[in-house]
Amino acid sequence: MQSAHAMSPPSPWVRRCAPLVPAGEVLDLACGSGRHARLFAALGHPVLALDRDPQALAAAAAAPGIVTVEHDLEAEGAAWPFAVGRFAGIVVTNYLHRPLMAPLLASLAPDGVLIYETFALGNERFGKPSNPAFLLRPGELLEHAAANGLRVLAFEDGMVEQPKPARVQRLCAAGRGVVQTEVKLDHLSGAE
Repeated sequence: MQSAHAMSPPSPWVRRCAPLVPAGEVLDLACGSGRHARLFAALGHPVLALDRDPQALAAAAAAPGIVTVEHDLEAEGAAWPFAVGRFAGIVVTNYLHRPLMAPLLASLAPDGVLIYETFALGNERFGKPSNPAFLLRPGELLEHAAANGLRVLAFEDGMVEQPKPARVQRLCAAGRGVVQTEVKLDHLSGAE
């Protein structure tokens, strides 16, 4: 069986925010078949793509510049496997496991950029995910950014129609080491 994201293009949100990530290694967490890992590899970043599904990882590993790691971060006793400050960029889409939030954000380099997009409360009326454990509360991504000293570059909370109707939150945030003038916000407005 082929992964649902095998032929999916990168998220428009991730595509818009990707140019803000400084040079260095990018973590694609819960990467599926690697649609975002391929995007960052094409931009010249070394990419570490992590997922628990070996079949999905095989698709991600097919692209040059991507190293894959099979790891179930939600397994009982699983530890966060990455060092503090390791990644220039971290991208997470369509995934939420709250116990990972603090170690995930700690693994962002001081000048790194976090790109996060996942489902929010209200999505239950469109189908799955519908369990509140997998849906962000209003403003939750903003709270995590503030609690970890990240500067919010862009945030959206609302409805999307593509790739399917859903309620989502999206965040692009920079580490404390990013200088305000270095950030090109025209990428976030959709300007080309």
